[in-house]
Amino acid sequence: MKHKKLKITDTTLRDGHQSLWATRMRTKDIIDIIDTIDSVGYYSLEVWGGATFDVCLRFLRENPWERLRLIKSKAKKTPLQMLLRGQNVVGYKNYPDDIVDRFIETAHQNGIDIFRIFDALNDSRNLEVAIKSVKKHGAHAQGTLSYTTSPVHTVEKFVSDAKEQAAMGIDSLCIKDMAGLLSPTMSKNLVTALINEIDIPIQIHCHATSGMADSAYLDGVRAGAGAVDCAISTMAGFSSQPPVETIYAIFKETEFDVDLDLEALRKVNKYFAALAPQRAKGRGFQPIIDAEILVHQIPGGMISNFRSQLEQQGAIDKLPEALEEVSRVRKDLGYPPLVTPTSQIVGTQAVMNVITGERYKVVPQEVKNYVKGMYGRSPAPLDPKFIKQILGNEKPIDHRPADDLKPMLPTATKNVANPELIQNEEDILSYCIFPEISMEYFKWRALAEDKRPKTPADIELEEIIKIPEAEKETTENYVISESVNQMLHKEDYAGMNAILERVSRMHLNELVIRKGNFNLSLRSGDSISIGHVTPEPFVESPHEVVKENTREVAKKPEEKSTKEYKETINAVMAGTFYRSASADKPPLVEEGSEVKKGDPIFILEAMKLYNEIEAPFNCKIVKILVDEATIMTKDQPVMAIEKM
Repeated sequence: MKHKKLKITDTTLRDGHQSLWATRMRTKDIIDIIDTIDSVGYYSLEVWGGATFDVCLRFLRENPWERLRLIKSKAKKTPLQMLLRGQNVVGYKNYPDDIVDRFIETAHQNGIDIFRIFDALNDSRNLEVAIKSVKKHGAHAQGTLSYTTSPVHTVEKFVSDAKEQAAMGIDSLCIKDMAGLLSPTMSKNLVTALINEIDIPIQIHCHATSGMADSAYLDGVRAGAGAVDCAISTMAGFSSQPPVETIYAIFKETEFDVDLDLEALRKVNKYFAALAPQRAKGRGFQPIIDAEILVHQIPGGMISNFRSQLEQQGAIDKLPEALEEVSRVRKDLGYPPLVTPTSQIVGTQAVMNVITGERYKVVPQEVKNYVKGMYGRSPAPLDPKFIKQILGNEKPIDHRPADDLKPMLPTATKNVANPELIQNEEDILSYCIFPEISMEYFKWRALAEDKRPKTPADIELEEIIKIPEAEKETTENYVISESVNQMLHKEDYAGMNAILERVSRMHLNELVIRKGNFNLSLRSGDSISIGHVTPEPFVESPHEVVKENTREVAKKPEEKSTKEYKETINAVMAGTFYRSASADKPPLVEEGSEVKKGDPIFILEAMKLYNEIEAPFNCKIVKILVDEATIMTKDQPVMAIEKM
């Protein structure tokens, strides 16, 4: 039974953007989402103080007091908090006592409920006036230990400093770990010592810079701290605070109660994720926390590939929908843990469902094998209706999948055309697991070093480096008179250049860029390179050896007229067209073949899986309109047919 409540302060609106966006969050950015943040259930919201006061005036040309009033007018449920630099107030030098007192009084009148008061040297003399002023005006005075490590910063020294602040009447005490130096062990030891010496609530504030913050929170709270600081995940990590979603997930499995509205958190995170590209631009920051993993559970190693798959399908805008679909597909499949290979199986099926606009319209063979039991028993039983939908008349197996597999090593290299390429037993094992990929490597290895082509990794690295260099060249070389009313600015040219670098690898026939009355149209010619596209092999089972006959390299589609055909079957997604399931198998259909609804008629390789495309109705294949290994676009005609 949970009997201890953990309080969480949200730092997104102060320390979060101060740490990651150089304090560039605008007042409007806050006001547009503050009502949702207010409904989350936080202990307090840190919204003011620190560098925000300075930056509002110096860079944003905003009134910091008006910002505070507007926030207070919207946030009716959650106490507002500020960071006060003791005798320095919000500046960079000591100010007279009257300034300190009046500033605190006015801040409280405009909405600040909790004042976190610190001194960089932990000199209590620089805190005394501020603490007394806060207490006088009826607000909450939180003392602070500015945490650091050195030969003199011992537990005993911090406890001594805390006792001095306690004697001044503080209502709570914060361990302020501004550099991310607080280790889990030190967190436990320090909190324990403080609890033993002073009867005041303890709060921990850590930055995630070193990666120890989450565990420091866990050990500190278990030792007796009652509150921690977090930021929404888009504004968390690195030099900011730990993500609130992660801390929630950690503590919900403990004896501590963290009562937060998760749907409100997701809404807040999506809001700042959309805002981040504008505010973090040019600061070299990319969020390293993806709190949505608590919902979709896609492992970190796969999430970037997941986005890449959607980009290849021209559907990156559908990423949120695809992530939601992951959860639904995972439920359909009996909640498998998402780790290789089930992460790929679930993730790819989710993408298929979103891209085609119909759930399970296209089902990769790997998904069918999973439902059949070829990967093992699902954690939860599958719905019989779902099994029927995926397998048709096939029945799942009820025994160990490997029981059906014959020994491989005795005949593993039987169909290898160039056995001299295989040097040892390790090569044989590699070939058994990844036949075509291994053979490509063996061929590359057999070449003299000066004859070997660049590796895919080298090519990829060159492309990554090329874009920033091209952006720099564009922005440095482009000069235009400021007296001219520019249609395009430097950032437009840099952006266009980055776009062109990417779309050059997307096999587009035409690209049109518009801004106002400006139009730029680029059309590809026959000499345009399609890049380095090598389809991965289709293997029906992880144990099946495929002959060395490798597929053709994917090639640019040739224009073939479809006007003479009234009815066609079109590609349901972007991908590479193949007539057979693998290189050593016959085509699924020929011109003149008559097929029934549900019969497989061709393969579309997409997102590293080979997908059987079925006939949508009974029909006759009149003409195959594309060549083997043609790169297809969504809705491109593939076969001309006659309905039967």
